[in-house]
Parts: sequence; C-alpha cells; structure tokens
Amino acid sequence: MVNVHQAKTHLSRLIDEAHAGETIVLAKAGKPWARLMPLEAMPPERIPGRLQRWGPLALPDELLQPMAADDLAVWQDPSVWPAEPQP
Repeated sequence: MVNVHQAKTHLSRLIDEAHAGETIVLAKAGKPWARLMPLEAMPPERIPGRLQRWGPLALPDELLQPMAADDLAVWQDPSVWPAEPQP
C-alpha cells in the first residue's frame, strides 16, 4: 500500500513495478483508494490476406487430403496439448 503523496513522488518506479506484474494499492489518508495494476496483454492483430503476397498455393488440393496415420497420432497425443487453455 502506497500513500498518494509517495505515489506522486515515485510514480515512474510504481508504473514499472505494475508493468512487471505487481499490483499496487494507492491509499488516501491511510485508506485504500485505488489500484495500480498491469494491463492485460493485447491480442495479436489479425490481418486478413497477409499471405497473399506469396501468390496462390502450389498444390491447394494437398490441404484437403487426409493426414498420414503417424502425423495424426502426433496431433492426438494428449502430452502435446496443455491441460487448460492459456489466456
């Protein structure tokens, strides 16, 4: 917990700490007043058509062919996938 007067004096350091993952509680007259915390990571920007500059696929029908059994087994291996979805 950091007093507002201290926070004004050390704002740059507190912002760096918050960016590093720490949550800082700002207090006014000794009572919690606000919270300084890191922002959630921004999702990567999706740009449709990004791969068009390389032209059409050489063998587009290959994408529709069934996978080989050994490749499919790798995809279905539970150790490859995380137990819980990552945010």
